[in-house]
Amino acid sequence: MTEAQVDPALVDPTRLAIVSLLSSTKWVEFAFVRDTVGLSDSALSKQIAKLEGRDYVEAKRGYVGKRPRTWLALTKTGREALDSHLSALQNIVAASRRTGESYSPGADQPG
Repeated sequence: MTEAQVDPALVDPTRLAIVSLLSSTKWVEFAFVRDTVGLSDSALSKQIAKLEGRDYVEAKRGYVGKRPRTWLALTKTGREALDSHLSALQNIVAASRRTGESYSPGADQPG
């Protein structure tokens, strides 16, 4: 396994929120994601397109009765990217805590 890396696509808080939401579901309606994340249809569509381009999200389009619907799911690649991204963030936090524990106030000030 390679070292966890911060994923540039998931640094954006909106994309991170979308992928995090999808990680807890199998398939979910576009409207649910839109309302939960608090985006307009067009803003969510743009973010989904970026995530689809990286193969992080899959979209299926269909109908419920005569009404068009779009369902979204996190792909295996997307799940792995999220896991790696979160591990990298946890490593950053852990390293900063270790540094903070060894920090001595005033030690870095000139005499």
